[in-house]
Amino acid sequence: MKMTKKFKIFWNTESIIKLLWVEAYFYLAFARVLKLLPFSKISPSLGTYMEETSHSPNDTDRKILSKVSNAVEMMSKYTFWESQCLVKAISAMKMLKRRNIESTLYLGMGKDDNGKLAAHAWLRSGPYFITGSQGKEKFTVVGMFAGFLSNLSNEGEKCANKAKRFPIIK
Repeated sequence: MKMTKKFKIFWNTESIIKLLWVEAYFYLAFARVLKLLPFSKISPSLGTYMEETSHSPNDTDRKILSKVSNAVEMMSKYTFWESQCLVKAISAMKMLKRRNIESTLYLGMGKDDNGKLAAHAWLRSGPYFITGSQGKEKFTVVGMFAGFLSNLSNEGEKCANKAKRFPIIK
């Protein structure tokens, strides 16, 4: 698709969706920077290690989960940096935290089609997979981080100032 056509699509899209795309792009960049740091430094910000959030559905959040998932997937195609599974999962998790929605980030290890060791990350909220659901069954979970609402309230004060500047799109 030519750049002018893409620009027209962006221009004709609702303002709320445009803001969501910009937010997703920002969090993809933020997650990519985090990925450059040692994992031991960023893991505390991901949530409670080796715990999961509830699998019970919350139908009021389903629409928000779908919008966040779509925004992260779409904007990851337009980044000039690598935005693979871990970057997508972290960015979606941070976006859900802004909306006070619990999620669990999974880290898995397995073998690819050539028999070489491979890693994968995916994000789940309730029974819904937000990112990385394709091929996750090939991986064994070696780590998980639960973003409980109690964890989110600790970061809530930090996010409160940001939230005043940036609207939360639901």
